[in-house]
Amino acid sequence: MTAETTTPSNFVVVNSAESFQELLAVDLQRVSLINFWAPWAEPCKQMNEVVLELAKKHPELLVLHVQAEEQEDIAESFTVESVPSFVVLRGHTLLGRVSGADAVKLTGLIATNVRSPTAIAPQSHTNEKPAAAEVEEIETQAQLDTRLHKLMELDRVVLFMKGEPDAPRCGFSRKIVGILRDQQVPFAHFDILSDESVRSGLKTLNNWPTFPQLIINGDFVGGLDIVQEMVENGELKEILEG
Repeated sequence: MTAETTTPSNFVVVNSAESFQELLAVDLQRVSLINFWAPWAEPCKQMNEVVLELAKKHPELLVLHVQAEEQEDIAESFTVESVPSFVVLRGHTLLGRVSGADAVKLTGLIATNVRSPTAIAPQSHTNEKPAAAEVEEIETQAQLDTRLHKLMELDRVVLFMKGEPDAPRCGFSRKIVGILRDQQVPFAHFDILSDESVRSGLKTLNNWPTFPQLIINGDFVGGLDIVQEMVENGELKEILEG
């Protein structure tokens, strides 16, 4: 989003984790809206305008504009899995979250909390009795490992990514899909956002903390940086031809 002369003073582009923490610490009673966005994501363009209007409408609101992939540490600390994503805080207390381009929900969340400076709004409430607990079969670690290995062997090349190849939900996944397609590499894929057990399990199994993860012949190869390097030095082609 390009800065304009009409940008209000309470709208701040965050350039480091240190400045982010300093801004939040200035006033622990102030409501803050954190806008996680990426320049390649079309829905972010619309929501960036919504966020700017919220900053203008509520001068008491601190709006922190965070490019998720440039400020990966901040995004990880709030478990941001896709953009656009919005987090609303009072000081360091979570008031609510909005995922996706839901302008109505975001506007309502801000209006509710900015109007109530002395009380933290609960994220949900009910006057009804709690429903009876459902009995859910718990997957053992051995069962999960077996399932992970089966997923890794879905095809000769398997990409564990955020989203789908035609609709990636993070820039790193988008880039690695582009690389594989440029190299004319057929691949199966799995959206790790659809299954938290797979997401956390692969991090442990492959000893690799981030996604995407590329698997060839059932073995973990690496993430985006490693795959890029393998393409450049010809190693990827050698493995696939071998």
